[in-house]
Amino acid sequence: MREIQLKDAKATLSAVVDQAVHGNPAIITRHGRKEAVVLSFEEYEKLKQVPSFGRLLASFPGDEGDIPPRSTKPSRPIDL
Repeated sequence: MREIQLKDAKATLSAVVDQAVHGNPAIITRHGRKEAVVLSFEEYEKLKQVPSFGRLLASFPGDEGDIPPRSTKPSRPIDL
């Protein structure tokens, strides 16, 4: 993914958007810091549908007994 300074992105916004639509998103930087990303609406929609890890865990269909208890002992010796 290419990086482009904000001032350059402003000057060439149509080209930046066209490239994003064709699968080439851009990272917009301001004062050397990554501030935003321009990507196609299609890619945005895909990313919006990805659930967080917490939501995946919360939606686990099993019962509490389906998950083995967490061991408090290390699984292997630790070399010090």
